[in-house]
Amino acid sequence: MNGSGPPDYTAFATCYDSWFAPSDRVTEDTAGALAGLAKSAGPGPVLELGIGTGRVALPLAARGVEVHGVDISPAMVEQLRAKPGGRDIPVTLGDFRTADARGPYALVYVVNGAFAELPTQDAQVDCFAHAARLLRPGGLFVLDAHVPEALASGAHGAPAGGQVLSTRGGETVLRFRDMDRAEQRYRSHYIVLASGVAGSVEMHRTTVSFRYAAASELDLMARLAGLRPRERWADWTGAPFTSASTFHVSVYERPA
Repeated sequence: MNGSGPPDYTAFATCYDSWFAPSDRVTEDTAGALAGLAKSAGPGPVLELGIGTGRVALPLAARGVEVHGVDISPAMVEQLRAKPGGRDIPVTLGDFRTADARGPYALVYVVNGAFAELPTQDAQVDCFAHAARLLRPGGLFVLDAHVPEALASGAHGAPAGGQVLSTRGGETVLRFRDMDRAEQRYRSHYIVLASGVAGSVEMHRTTVSFRYAAASELDLMARLAGLRPRERWADWTGAPFTSASTFHVSVYERPA
């Protein structure tokens, strides 16, 4: 972990894409939506906060978008570098709330729920402020997040139960969540059963902590940073956000 910053997945860098990454369909939807937003924001590079192994950055770059990144884990970035096109993406090592990435950018984004891995309200406010500083006038800041009420009701894996997650490599991943509503926090506990030596089964366990925030709280953070809400979707396909939505993609704009 990075103290008051986002988690460091160094220990799982080589298997992160197989064990924890969303499906190819979600990845393609994410890259497609970001490419459209980058086009609407106008010319200039885009920046991914928490670029990791390049799961989103590489398909986005393949769409002709100039992508830069920030990540705290050299081991995760090493996995990015090993992929086709990975060495062409400039990456700044450091905490994505403060790292001095080159700018200004037309679009800054943080996906796969990574914004919620910032553990305090102050850290999340700092992230908004830093993103706003990196944007050129008219630029966009985009993040995705769970709807807190859906988390509490178990719509994303019951807090008192568990959920089996699909993987790319055939491993079995069990996820359990517990919530602390007073602190606006939840923890996801992952138990991974993977093939070991000579047909044995190895068990790995890790826990990731999150600080969740309602959409209205995120809008206030944006306002404090000088950003204004532009769009909110229910998912990366651009579906309308409604009272039944369990997830959202929020787009904020730095006024021109």
